[in-house]
Amino acid sequence: MRIRTAGVVAVLGLALAVSGCGGDSDEPATKETPKAAGGNLVIWADDKRTAALKPFAEKFGQENGVTVEVQAVPNEDLQNNFVTVSSQGGGPDVVIGAHDWIGNLVQNGAIDPVQLPDEQKAAFNETAIKAVTFNGQLYGVPYAQENLALIRNTELAPDAPATIEELVATGKQLKAQKKVTETLCLQVGQKGDAYHIYPLYASAGGYLFGTTANGDYDPKDLGVGKPESIEAFKKIAALGEKGEGVLKRSIADTNSTATFTGKKCAFLVSGPWATADVKKAGITYDVSAVPGFAGGKAAAPFVGVQSFYVAAKGKNKALAQEFVVNYVAKPELAVALYQADPRPPALTAALDQVKGNDPDLAKFIEAGKNGQVLPAIPAMAAIWDPFGKAEAAVIGGADPTSTVTAAGKTIAGSIK
Repeated sequence: MRIRTAGVVAVLGLALAVSGCGGDSDEPATKETPKAAGGNLVIWADDKRTAALKPFAEKFGQENGVTVEVQAVPNEDLQNNFVTVSSQGGGPDVVIGAHDWIGNLVQNGAIDPVQLPDEQKAAFNETAIKAVTFNGQLYGVPYAQENLALIRNTELAPDAPATIEELVATGKQLKAQKKVTETLCLQVGQKGDAYHIYPLYASAGGYLFGTTANGDYDPKDLGVGKPESIEAFKKIAALGEKGEGVLKRSIADTNSTATFTGKKCAFLVSGPWATADVKKAGITYDVSAVPGFAGGKAAAPFVGVQSFYVAAKGKNKALAQEFVVNYVAKPELAVALYQADPRPPALTAALDQVKGNDPDLAKFIEAGKNGQVLPAIPAMAAIWDPFGKAEAAVIGGADPTSTVTAAGKTIAGSIK
């Protein structure tokens, strides 16, 4: 991969070649990773956050008499590359990524706990702090949180549907009137998408992991393959290609938002990251909770958190702790990151600053009030691929009972 540097000066070092393991491909890919610095503070972030971080990195460097470099890494490569270079004793000092990386990063000895005082913890959203807490220790400082919601074209659908059945009825009526070509834009793709289908799966009674007495996810209580999950997938199948035709494998991450912004669909299940494209397309829209099944549980989207982590193998761990604890907690940095990528800030003071100019923020937060914190336990890594493939198969017409039972066995075998 190509690395773009937004730091104060270039760092001389050895570029490490690693084998990427992203996606479901069986073919290893050799990728170039960012350079590890000697006496400098190095931060890895994706493209959008790199630009927002640069002025704060420069200021921190000036105040501490050090050079701080922010290196851009494509988000889909970041976690795998970080774990690889960390295992070799190299890599950055600070990494920015999703909270559900934590279990994997801790298991691989890639990150250290963060020393955030209680009074500073209180400045953050409670859910965000919970998300970055693993085995009783705080492993990250959160800066944003996110969840899925239903974005609808109000010219086509003025009222928010109370149930998925009501949404389907409205969408089918619009199709009959030739105002749209799709009933619902919820990305599935050929390999499925566990993240986007989860609200409906949860509404239908399915679950991934049970919880322990203290509320932590319990990998020993796997829900996939149990009767509740089979019944949930039967309801999902009824919306699939051999049922209502609402959920389709042809709707994927590559075209879901574009289909909505092209006015070919009145309803889009997505997150705050989609609103920029929706606004750019001139769509009149509103945001509400993803509706659940009539008579079922509330649809429960995953609540995800974006966070700063201190690398366990970093060259400047004390400086990294200082940056993460005292700079990430600044409202001005949280606001800058929000402006680069509009996800609700986890820092209460920053959220208060921006929500007046962005009514969508409060709506996304409201849409996530029934959400579940995305599991960050290592066992979660075993869920994504088999669950997604089972989803795609069932939506395509495969038998839910045998398909989900097989997926559960695959997941259980990977967890042991």
